[in-house]
Amino acid sequence: MYIETPSTEWKDYELLDSGDFSKLERWGRYVTIRPEPKALWKKSLSEGDWKHLAHTEFIPGGSFGRSGKEDSGTWRMLKPMQEQWPITYHPLGFSLRMGLTSFKHVGCFPEQAPNWEYIYDNTRSLVEKSPDRPVKVLNLFAYTGGASLAARKAGADVTHLDSVKQVVTWARGNMEISRLDNIRWVVEDALKFVRREVRRGNTYQGIILDPPAYGHGPDGEKWKLDDCLYDMLSLVGELLAPKNSFMVLNLYSNGYSALLGDTIVRSALASKIHPAARLQYGELALSDHYGKMLPLSVYSRVNL
Repeated sequence: MYIETPSTEWKDYELLDSGDFSKLERWGRYVTIRPEPKALWKKSLSEGDWKHLAHTEFIPGGSFGRSGKEDSGTWRMLKPMQEQWPITYHPLGFSLRMGLTSFKHVGCFPEQAPNWEYIYDNTRSLVEKSPDRPVKVLNLFAYTGGASLAARKAGADVTHLDSVKQVVTWARGNMEISRLDNIRWVVEDALKFVRREVRRGNTYQGIILDPPAYGHGPDGEKWKLDDCLYDMLSLVGELLAPKNSFMVLNLYSNGYSALLGDTIVRSALASKIHPAARLQYGELALSDHYGKMLPLSVYSRVNL
């Protein structure tokens, strides 16, 4: 099992400190304070230091985080700042627009940077092996599109799918400020889309999944990770090209270990995994300025 953190070449993001169920982060010009249930330890800096450094702090609503979901809260401004601003992911040269949402998110999950690197490297390798044939990459539950931008930057034909129209619009804006083009945008329930692609006999050389614990499709379709993940991965196994292909699964849900992710992937894709296949699993984490490691998600990767 591997533990991976973002490259130090990324100059627009830092986890400055963490603890007392919060994290202090710098995004380009601005510093935020956000809730973090996994930060069980004490802060290294004082409360006064945090407030002095931060531009804004997220204040959860009364039921935030209960019942397996995140309810809305508000941002308390501590210093003047814009509500939207760009940052650059320097190792790959694409940009993301940050924004203050009512669910504490700001448009980027920075611990995903190692996955972006993996996606870029594997896509680039496939493009170089088959320069006359398009490399198709499908990004499911794609949010604001960091993984889509990494694949597109490497030369793939990218399909970006999310069930929330506003999020897809946000991702399209990220493509534009990154001076990229020709990503295919799909607003649909992920399971419904994947089932249709299987019926059509379509295949992809790269498939990326970052499913939430709970979610809804645009027509009210219900997604529950515990109930749907194995079926989704089984369908993905049918869509994934049998050789010269890769898959990335990322899981945030509390209680899901990296070993669990590896086991479910091996089971669901058993018919595709040949002796030469490479499988890797581990954790994605952030390290603050005081050496405290904050684990945030687990991943499983497959190369066929």
